[in-house]
Amino acid sequence: MSILDIDDDLLEPVSAYCTETGLVVLLGNGTTLVTPLWWYPPLLAASTEQRNAIELSPYGIHWPALDEDLSIEGMLQGARYPDAKPPAEAAE
Repeated sequence: MSILDIDDDLLEPVSAYCTETGLVVLLGNGTTLVTPLWWYPPLLAASTEQRNAIELSPYGIHWPALDEDLSIEGMLQGARYPDAKPPAEAAE
């Protein structure tokens, strides 16, 4: 079964927030999805207030102040910005 075979309602985000190091999304099926912020440099560089000014849509998350959008499908597939670097590498 692929991600696309799962009922859309079960993958719809019902809540989301950012911690200092991660993006946490609760899906309609009860799954909690956590991805590291370093995957998304615009979010990593944003203020706490900007990171948590989130709008949910049936297929993803939107940050109006940052003009940033992430799809749930992309997060589940491990998609990240091509230039995203883990913190240890970025510090070098």
